[in-house]
Amino acid sequence: MTTPLLQVQQLQVGFDTESGLLRAVDGVSFELAQAQTLGVVGESGCGKSVTASSIMRLVPSPPGRILGGKILLQGQDILQMPAEALPQLRGREVAMIFQDPMTSLNPVFTIERQMSEVLTMRFALDRSAARERAAQMLQTVGIADAQSRLDVYPHELSGGMKQRVMIAMALMCEPKVLIADEPTTALDVTVQAQILHLMRELQQRMRTALLFITHDMGVIADMCDSVVVMYAGKVVERRSTVALFEAPRHPYSRGLLNSMPRKGVGHKARLPTIEGTVPSLMHMQAGCRFADRCVHCLSLDAQSQSRCKREDPALVPDEDGWVACHFPLKVSAA
Repeated sequence: MTTPLLQVQQLQVGFDTESGLLRAVDGVSFELAQAQTLGVVGESGCGKSVTASSIMRLVPSPPGRILGGKILLQGQDILQMPAEALPQLRGREVAMIFQDPMTSLNPVFTIERQMSEVLTMRFALDRSAARERAAQMLQTVGIADAQSRLDVYPHELSGGMKQRVMIAMALMCEPKVLIADEPTTALDVTVQAQILHLMRELQQRMRTALLFITHDMGVIADMCDSVVVMYAGKVVERRSTVALFEAPRHPYSRGLLNSMPRKGVGHKARLPTIEGTVPSLMHMQAGCRFADRCVHCLSLDAQSQSRCKREDPALVPDEDGWVACHFPLKVSAA
């Protein structure tokens, strides 16, 4: 079995609000090995980005705070690192590509200034060496005429070019773990495909571990070796991508897959949806957090439905993964 590079163990993250404590992440666990791609998928607000920010130690405090758990990078707990060690963690050990390149780059500095700053801080390179390294990275991510591109400002680049710059900056220090938080959300479909192809190619070449956060199951199918499905701050299913798409065991995972557009279905056909809304993370209901939206639960007898609404299911191993459901779907039903 491949030794995990990154291990998240029972992570709990909360935010203090005027109305009380909001538990954004509640007992999340997963592992990631070198050169593997793990997808984290779920609806907006399920805790995906907060989990990523916790790995980078970027949760704003206050109001955010780590309530419990561990984040182990090659056995060292990131959450126990002193503040002065964090600059070395970010970039060299773990790097992140943020959701919107439009706001991630500083509009008043040239691309060279922003890229060279990373290199001079991490490797103490002089300006000439830093510029050369920056140009090499722009070429690596498919930006032509890299030397001249270093002298432009972010507003002079297209959205796709900005995202390529962000990828170049994230990979400059050759991190062990790369986190991509919805990196193609702000891009059109054609550019999105190009960026995903580039990231897959670079990740395979550099053997970086990739944590890919998205709400798009199509991207999961295209990019990831395995998947973590999150709902309302918790992991409800973990398994290989192939196994999840062939036979999801959690009703929420099934709902996400059913809502994907499919070939051969007319563009006017209505896609299946998951009815209802995500429960409040401030006042969490008893029992399974998905119970009120779960069609599978409604098909059960009264005693079983009562259990779903009374007992919070634990994440337990099954034949080929993990699932948090009292009455998981049968493999043959997928």
